[in-house]
Amino acid sequence: MKPRMRTIIVGGGVMGASLAWALARSGHEVELFEQGAIPNPQASSTDEHRLIRHPYGDRAGYARMIDDAFAAWDLMWRDLGQTLYAPTGTLALTGGGAEWAVRSATTLAALGRPMVELPVAELPQRFPMLDAKGVEHAFWLDTGGTLFAQDIVAALATHLATHLATQAGVRLHANTPVRSVDLEHGRIVTAAGAAHAADMVVVAAGAWVGRLLPAMQRRLVPSRQVVIYFHLPDEQRAAWSKGPMVIHKTGDVGLYMVPPMQGRGLKVGEHSFSRSGDPEGDREAGEDEIRPLLQSCRNLFHGFDRWRTDRVKACFYTVTDDERFVVEKPAARGWVMSPCSGHGFKFAALMGLELARTIASERDAAQHARWAAGLEGETADG
Repeated sequence: MKPRMRTIIVGGGVMGASLAWALARSGHEVELFEQGAIPNPQASSTDEHRLIRHPYGDRAGYARMIDDAFAAWDLMWRDLGQTLYAPTGTLALTGGGAEWAVRSATTLAALGRPMVELPVAELPQRFPMLDAKGVEHAFWLDTGGTLFAQDIVAALATHLATHLATQAGVRLHANTPVRSVDLEHGRIVTAAGAAHAADMVVVAAGAWVGRLLPAMQRRLVPSRQVVIYFHLPDEQRAAWSKGPMVIHKTGDVGLYMVPPMQGRGLKVGEHSFSRSGDPEGDREAGEDEIRPLLQSCRNLFHGFDRWRTDRVKACFYTVTDDERFVVEKPAARGWVMSPCSGHGFKFAALMGLELARTIASERDAAQHARWAAGLEGETADG
């Protein structure tokens, strides 16, 4: 391993914080700059929960990474002194000719982790909360669950600011926007005009990455996403609190549902991308935005007419055309870290550990980029 290094990280969401944790636990110095509070309520990673699951269509590279992702979270839980995860199992449903669940099952079988196909006629008995009309394929996997997202980011921030600040030399700069970055020379300038330099600069700025790195704007597109939290009648909440995560795809669209684990809310979101919006803009969601999602819920969930909307949230993902992650080294002393596209949170601990290892060991950057893009063991268009 290289001697003690100093790294500047721009962005204090789950990716930036995970990288700071991984570098610091290996004995390297870190300065992390965040434009807002840490955690930032506007960040993509600030929400009650995110899902982690093995089914990934035919993306074998990402499916193969999930076991490593679980191991990375276990390492983080040990460092944080708490487990911010609840298992749910994974129920994958498709209709309208969609093949995502079938492709997921085929891919996972080849990796030695078979999914169980459930007869659609038996769904009402096993999951009476669901309306099986229109479901063509149903698969069950015991693995998968809920990561308590905003609690993870908050716990990481506390760990960085206390234990690792003393032990490894971590400095957090909240409410410190960065005006410019120089990845060739390892320098940044804050909005206040202060210049900072390091051995390496990593930009992990989420939906704001294009403002700092204009060359990435066409590849990394902000995408406004709406989720709805619901109040359920007591008996339905009790049933769903023991229920699985649900991923339902119909053609090119679909939804995901997160059950109300450990006192959190039941959340439903669209499994498609808007690829539009300004992360600095209004976060209020209008009726036109939520109407299609409400109709999807009405079609899939029994007793939906008794559900009541608790709150509606709009957040911003950063998506690529192929939904693959971008973790690349475009200059001698700088990386861009954007493992997002709506499915990145589950890999945050792993992405932090692996990028820290690459930075410290000078592992081949192109190989790392290919791994992060989920292309190891796949063809480029797989």
